Amino acid sequence: MAPFSGNRSNLRGKSNRQGRGGNSAAYGGRGSRGNGRGSGGHAARAGRKNTFYSTRVEEQIGDIIENGVESSVDGAEDLGIVSEPLGDSDDEYVPKDIVKPYSALLQSLSTDSGEPRKKKRKVEKTEVTLEAELPENDVDRVEEPEDVEDLGIDDAEEADDLKDGYDPFFVHFAQHDDTGLFQEIQDVKNDNWATRMSDSKLEGGYIIKVPQVSSSALAHGSSIVLDTDDLQLKQKLQKPAKKALPSLDVVTGRVASSIFKYRDVLFPQRTLTNAETLRKLTSLHVLNHVFKTRDKVIKDNARLAKEHTEDIELRDQGFTRPKVLVILPTRNSCVKYIDTIISLCEPEQQENKKRFQDSYASGNDQFSEDKPEDFRELFAGNDDDMFRLGLKITRKTVKFFSQFYNSDIIFASPLGLRLAIGADDPKKQDHDFLSSVEIVVVDQADAMLMQNWEHMEYIFEHLNLQPKEAHGCDFSRVRDWYLDGNAKYLRQTILSSSFNFPSLNRLFSRHMLNVAGKMKYSKEEDGAMIGLGITTRQTFSRLDVKSLVTEPDDRFKYFTTAILPSITKHSKHGAGAGQGVLIYLPSYADFVRVRNCLASSADTQDISFGSISEYTTVRDVARARSHFFSGRHSVLLYTERAHHFRRYHIKGVKRVVMYGLPENPIFYKEIVEGFLVSSITLAKLNARETSVRIVFSKLDALKLERTVGTGRLSLMLKEKGGDTFDFV
Repeated sequence: MAPFSGNRSNLRGKSNRQGRGGNSAAYGGRGSRGNGRGSGGHAARAGRKNTFYSTRVEEQIGDIIENGVESSVDGAEDLGIVSEPLGDSDDEYVPKDIVKPYSALLQSLSTDSGEPRKKKRKVEKTEVTLEAELPENDVDRVEEPEDVEDLGIDDAEEADDLKDGYDPFFVHFAQHDDTGLFQEIQDVKNDNWATRMSDSKLEGGYIIKVPQVSSSALAHGSSIVLDTDDLQLKQKLQKPAKKALPSLDVVTGRVASSIFKYRDVLFPQRTLTNAETLRKLTSLHVLNHVFKTRDKVIKDNARLAKEHTEDIELRDQGFTRPKVLVILPTRNSCVKYIDTIISLCEPEQQENKKRFQDSYASGNDQFSEDKPEDFRELFAGNDDDMFRLGLKITRKTVKFFSQFYNSDIIFASPLGLRLAIGADDPKKQDHDFLSSVEIVVVDQADAMLMQNWEHMEYIFEHLNLQPKEAHGCDFSRVRDWYLDGNAKYLRQTILSSSFNFPSLNRLFSRHMLNVAGKMKYSKEEDGAMIGLGITTRQTFSRLDVKSLVTEPDDRFKYFTTAILPSITKHSKHGAGAGQGVLIYLPSYADFVRVRNCLASSADTQDISFGSISEYTTVRDVARARSHFFSGRHSVLLYTERAHHFRRYHIKGVKRVVMYGLPENPIFYKEIVEGFLVSSITLAKLNARETSVRIVFSKLDALKLERTVGTGRLSLMLKEKGGDTFDFV
């Protein structure tokens, strides 16, 4: 993989959280991490062979001798590096004199190649601690050549419980006839979906879409699974699944049914209550898929070895090994997912576990008492948002930090995976490890919205593309729809978020193209403004916009003509000091525009103001808050990302002006209720002296629904008698 040479600070976009981890020019607050990437650099790819093996799942020649593990140490001791074992160290060590004929043949071929013979060492059934010495600034770097998994006929007994009947795995991936699959793909390409909506949103509303040719699948709507016994699980997963998920409610039961039928799922109802259940469901599904994929190959290998014929054609693989991609916002969220996977698969051995704990599980959980629960969940532990990790799962072993091409599951943040893909130049990119991904899980998408959503779109654009290199692939075993470039139409995507937003809907429309169908969940919103612990006037002003392109200009014009004059008027009459006007700005672009207006416009020269954005240093934040509370500054500009990453408790707020509605409805309550109630208590104000002014447009429909409630949404967007709505 070509090393990335661009400016990484630009890749973070507006997600930098200066103050949480220091002020680094390279990473915007987290310190430099060097040049390595989790997918391996040139050193990782030096050992790749371009020959096409008779089966892609044979081990690289010379790396594994029967069940013993070889490790190349020549020259490594001088550099202080010990290479990790390439094979699966979950089998018993076999003495040197017990070697099968086929292994002996491979040995002889390896000797004839002219490469130096590698030393052998015995690997015990304990956690492997021999690891490469890595630079401190790149804890995810992997120095490991590509290999291919040895799934011999000796493992066939493990696949005995794999049934080819009505199993969603086989229905979706193995039992498509060419004509039916072609018709389904054509319907998806032409956006020709059959649609059904749920009868009641109050019970967990949803909309389900399937290709028109498969419209009969909508006859019974969506089923509900209330117990893991109803899921088609591998036998080894049934007992751990029952222990982890003894029962499911109606909502999560419907989600489980959709997930295990390999439908795409958009679930924007993630809460602190159901987060763990969703994590267990998706982890169980991911493991079930990895195990069944492996067992299918094992059974076919055994069949080929038994029948000894070249006439049989078995299509059971993709181009590369990674089958699952899990995208998460922080290292701590990655720890939670992997801990869940480990508890479900119960491996006998975990390689590189200590290295994983040291680089992912460490962190600071010390929060002040005023931080809300959603903030604690997201930023607890190691909150670094730049990581990528390969996980290799074998019969008895789970290996952390495996090279991407040797991994079954890839965990990454949007930024980490963006850097792993590489440079902007297509010729220097390496995204082949994403070519055969069959399940994509995106958890806490709302948190990634506050990082840099462009990375997420970039990742989806590079999923399931045709690989540039062979990577040891046996093309005679590759499924036809991979070869035809149709893998994206069978890929399953599972998105979860605390709320829905336009960028998430865009992914649903453009990149969730599963022929098995897709589901989007919804619910009735009560409205964040309901139940506030304060009686204050809330004025919603509707902005008429001409188009999406002109919306920023239309909003700024409305602000400068309808809202800013009232602030300026108070300042000119000597009432500016102590106004306590907080201007809430959803984006950094809006923040810069308003800040420049206040600083340079002749009409605003009497306004003293401070500002807090996601880029403001801790020292400047403290100064701005102090001046605003004392009345020295009459106006304070405050961005949504600054609130997301820091959750400041601003004192001295008397009036709130929302340049736009917040994406997260929790922010509305925290700012309106939290800030104003504090000011009333400390300054002994009357609630009638406080006010809230909100600007919205028809493009803010989702945010408006979460703020005012579903029942008021239509009226406020379509009312022709006026464009101002007051609530007390």
